[in-house]
Amino acid sequence: MPQSGPAQQNARPMPRAPVFDWSDLRVVDAPGIRSIEGLPNRMFTTSGRAAIYHALLQLRLPAETPVLVPTYHCPTMVAPIILAGLKPLFFGMRPNGLPDLQKIDARSGAKAMIVPHYFGLAQSFAEIRAWCDRHGVALIEDCAHCYFGEAGERPAGAWGDYATASLSKFLPVPEAGLLASAHHTLVKPPLRRAGLVAQVKGAADVLEFAAKYRRLAGLNSALNFVFELKNGRRPPSHTPSEEASNPQAPSAATMMRDCDMGRIEQRPLAVSMALKSWLPRGRIIARRQRNFALYAERLHGLSGGRALFPLPTTPVAPYVFPLWVDDADRAYHALRTQEFPVFRWDRIWPGTPALPGDSGPLWSRHVLQLLCHQDLSDADIARTCDAVRRQLAHP
Repeated sequence: MPQSGPAQQNARPMPRAPVFDWSDLRVVDAPGIRSIEGLPNRMFTTSGRAAIYHALLQLRLPAETPVLVPTYHCPTMVAPIILAGLKPLFFGMRPNGLPDLQKIDARSGAKAMIVPHYFGLAQSFAEIRAWCDRHGVALIEDCAHCYFGEAGERPAGAWGDYATASLSKFLPVPEAGLLASAHHTLVKPPLRRAGLVAQVKGAADVLEFAAKYRRLAGLNSALNFVFELKNGRRPPSHTPSEEASNPQAPSAATMMRDCDMGRIEQRPLAVSMALKSWLPRGRIIARRQRNFALYAERLHGLSGGRALFPLPTTPVAPYVFPLWVDDADRAYHALRTQEFPVFRWDRIWPGTPALPGDSGPLWSRHVLQLLCHQDLSDADIARTCDAVRRQLAHP
């Protein structure tokens, strides 16, 4: 494997999530894309997984009722099902990422179905909606990757009985999720407010992350000095997430622990709600579309890899650029070691079956998700694409 040169070794790190930046306050023209936040019935939660949990509670299902969930998943899709006292029942996917409805046993007793808009590339759920109506199954539309977008004939989030989303994937907030519905009034539980220490820490985390990446001109040096004093020599903590790079088969208990379901009964932090209300959205949408287009341009004709999907013709704000890679294991671990903004969903819930003709296991192995968020620059995208090309050119 070729060694990275001094330019790559000394290049500044790239943020793996949106960063608060002075430019976030600018109003930028962008195509009129609707958001799940525009649905009439809404409840903010601490995370997207907490939103899935509360969506399931809205249904008041008996214990151990099966809930349909895709074989290609982040563990945080499955953990809320377990925590709600229900049973995950996995379904296979077609090559377009939609459920293989003809192979789902309608006699399974399932009363709910979670279907995501993968990668933020929204698609029409008309066929899924009709199947759920026909079989008496509630549809939970997972918009964790799709906070903005038009999903065919409806905006993203409007197909489901309930829709769930993750604000922290699109906005520079420490946490926040959303449960919404275009069709049902929500029964809102009395969520607890986080204490003062947690509120202050959340606001400080936003500033610390911004200063680390030098996004607050005029304040970066002072803030970094303050945070270095605060942190002292404390070793950095590791929080397990969907981006974990170890695909070893963990137990269900380990998966539950890593999904961090401990704050599902709390309200999101005040700083998250304030930034959600204050920040314009045009730059988020326009920059994500541009980054997706840059990936497509720079990775066109890639040997050993290809774009899994093009940008849809309907307006969207992509979460990631999905890249199919033939020799994915080697390339992925090399890119992760070099801290490029890439991850894959290779941590699959224990007991997920191998189904005939299912695209899910292939995606878990071969699809790399290259982050598209608005705080990656043109140069960041170029560096990432160059690294991908180097890895695939030198097996």
